[in-house]
Amino acid sequence: MRHHSNVKKFGRERGQRNALIKSLLRSLIIHERITTTVTKAKALRPHIEKLVTKAKAGDVATRRLAISRLSGVKEAKILMETIAPKYKDRQGGYTRITKLPKRKIDGADMAVIEFV
Repeated sequence: MRHHSNVKKFGRERGQRNALIKSLLRSLIIHERITTTVTKAKALRPHIEKLVTKAKAGDVATRRLAISRLSGVKEAKILMETIAPKYKDRQGGYTRITKLPKRKIDGADMAVIEFV
């Protein structure tokens, strides 16, 4: 039974799942817009929203937190210096998920997740 289990498993083990989310986070920060499946976009949204909210503080502790969560100094720098300042006055809702037509090869529901 899956009572109170909100984690989407994606048919992967925990390490693979965490690597997938981290990779999606890094791609979204670098490109500011990525195309993925609807399920992955919905799973990614809370992670990126929390990171942007913390990055708005702009202090050393949040920079180090971003580096550890993203495993990359380049992505953390982009997050802290370009993305977070844009949302200084915004209370939340930094991303938008737009649904696309189904993928032809396997019929998966596709979506674009981007910064607002």
